[in-house]
Amino acid sequence: MELSSERSPNFGRRSRSGVSTRGFFPYNLQYRMPATLDQIIGATRARVARQKPSVDLRQLERAAETHVPRGFRQSLAARSQSSSAIIAELKKASPSRGVIRADFDPEMLAKELESAGATALSVLTNTEYFQGSLDSLRLASSVTRLPCLRKDFFVDEIQIIEARANGADAILLIVAALTQSELENLANRARAMGLDILCEVHDASELERAVDTGFNLIGVNNRDLRTFQVNLETAIRLADRIPAGILRVAESGIHNGSDISRLIGAGYHAFLIGESLMKAQSPGAALQTLIEESKPPVSVRSRH
Repeated sequence: MELSSERSPNFGRRSRSGVSTRGFFPYNLQYRMPATLDQIIGATRARVARQKPSVDLRQLERAAETHVPRGFRQSLAARSQSSSAIIAELKKASPSRGVIRADFDPEMLAKELESAGATALSVLTNTEYFQGSLDSLRLASSVTRLPCLRKDFFVDEIQIIEARANGADAILLIVAALTQSELENLANRARAMGLDILCEVHDASELERAVDTGFNLIGVNNRDLRTFQVNLETAIRLADRIPAGILRVAESGIHNGSDISRLIGAGYHAFLIGESLMKAQSPGAALQTLIEESKPPVSVRSRH
């Protein structure tokens, strides 16, 4: 059930690993991809509007009903009490880095990262700019017990239905990409479907919107999605502004255990890490090293 390709479901040519290759532009394959957040959102809105009328909504809803959400937020909260709660991200490429991992097998990566100690998985499903797909999400989710986040640019409720239909337990809502009414409507739809929501912010004003909307899982992305510059200080600066009771996730720019330890000290509970793992020859070994290096003191772990 895939809206994010050219037709639904399961459209386009696929590589040996099962990932759709249709719709990739030449710069997606070897070079950096010069796209801004506004361009990505604009392309997503246009694609959804074009494809939505041809989707068999009832079939998609039936597929969604077959997947029982596995408690994304609950898993992060439980793990953060005793260890570093890592959301390991399966990401083949990005607009700022181009191809990150050429040898990209979602099933193998999901199994390896679960065995290495990941608490949850994040799977990129945007095809045009990240070379992701719903196939990757479905494959990764089917071979692991870990809850999975669909990482994409949500602008329409139908994307939430297809997320659960393809094995997602949570979705990402980016405050910078949505009007307040869109943010509220999408959040309500996801909650009604039993999916957790990771609400992503980049600055104080976006954080205020996320808090006012009632999200209990907020991620601070250290990467500015308009410039793609990364600064760990973004999460540090916003930490004290996040109210108690909200599970805090730090995203992007996390490369070693020292980074995690510093973020734990600032009050973060979970950490979304993708690029440093995907660049490693053995993502599982890289993850184990991160967890081993971080080892927060017991007195720091219990914060929620």
